[in-house]
Amino acid sequence: MTTDLTVGLPRKTLWRFLLPMLVSVMFQQFYNIADSMIAGRFAGEDALAAVGASYPITVIFMAFATGSNLGASVVVSRLFGARDFRRMKTAIHTAFISCVALSLFLTAYGIIFCAPMMRWIKTPDNVFSDGALYLRIYTFGLLFLILYNVSTGIFTAFGDSKTPLWFLIGSSLGNIVLDIWFVAGFHMGVAGVAWATFLAQGVSCILAVVTLGSRLKNMAGTEKAAMFDWGLFKQIAAIAVPSIMQQSVLSVGNLFVQVIVNHYGSAVIAGYSAAIKLNTFAITSFMSLGSCLSGFTAQNLGAGKGGRIRSGFREGVRLSLIASVPFVALYFLFSRQIMGLFLDSGSQEAINAGVMFLKIVSPLYFMISIKLMTDGILRGSGAMLYFVIATIPDLILRILFACLLTPHFGSTGIWMAWPFGWTAATALTMIFYRKILPPPQKESIAGMD
Repeated sequence: MTTDLTVGLPRKTLWRFLLPMLVSVMFQQFYNIADSMIAGRFAGEDALAAVGASYPITVIFMAFATGSNLGASVVVSRLFGARDFRRMKTAIHTAFISCVALSLFLTAYGIIFCAPMMRWIKTPDNVFSDGALYLRIYTFGLLFLILYNVSTGIFTAFGDSKTPLWFLIGSSLGNIVLDIWFVAGFHMGVAGVAWATFLAQGVSCILAVVTLGSRLKNMAGTEKAAMFDWGLFKQIAAIAVPSIMQQSVLSVGNLFVQVIVNHYGSAVIAGYSAAIKLNTFAITSFMSLGSCLSGFTAQNLGAGKGGRIRSGFREGVRLSLIASVPFVALYFLFSRQIMGLFLDSGSQEAINAGVMFLKIVSPLYFMISIKLMTDGILRGSGAMLYFVIATIPDLILRILFACLLTPHFGSTGIWMAWPFGWTAATALTMIFYRKILPPPQKESIAGMD
């Protein structure tokens, strides 16, 4: 089912488009959290630390997947909004061919350099072997990861946020069952967590690609679409590459943070691992709202209805603030109980580290969610330079203040650095958003289309 985001009141259109996407993202993050819960509960604190130590590296690989998703979705959204179905199909073919090549390169790189990367971030010896093993298995599934993300991005470009939801529900439930089976049943430890994720991603990817192919066959247009087009490749890359750079810059910043965390031993690593997964759950949920705004913006620009962007942004901010409330309430008020889901009572140092992280960072969700809505508008309008530049203060300030504060506050000083980076990045994106806004007088007319 496709949805035309260029007609109707933005409030109703975005709500109808958003809710399935938000639920699907929550399911995706839920099974990521379940990995850590099962590892910590059934394989122990060191297993949780091993998964956590490799996490900043896996996030770099994920940056390529989400960047490819954004590049394909924005270009396809514009062509879909303009009703140019032949070139739209060519853009989809081009995106898939490019991403297969990218996936194979990243897989080879990851297999060869997973151990050196773990050494570079100074992973403690007691969790190094398991962390490197988890990372190596993870890289085997990069083809599935990237192609699945591109497929969901294309469904989003069509205004269809329901189809990916069904894939993710099945994948999430399957991943949790496999986690329990491999880790608790077969006692495979960290390897069991990694293979469960690999299999779940593989099934989701195959179903998504097959369903997308069937959808394209039934779409309007009888003229045969070309399999590859360099002009469309450049348009996709113009969105994807800056997106990958932006997320990679943040991921490199997280690597530096991980180096600082690793100095405090496996207990703090385990606590940080659980807390950062919970934080990622919240942030990714907000990012899904931003992705909705990217598709909304791109479709309306393609249809010549840029005046609707202001209304879309206001509604996106309203939705993001509503979505922030449960995360702030749960993480701030019940952080100790939530950390207890990952670790038993004998891991108090790890639990305390995670609790402190959540209490410091979670109140900022009201602010960072607005920043992520602004990012969605910038991406959808193609203002990728602004989008990338807004990331730099977050990276620099988070590392700088982590280094300055840890001598005085220990590991808590690392978490205290987050507000400085997020505040600067939010202020900068708001400035850039105002620069790219279309004239306000058009909104009252276009907003009612």
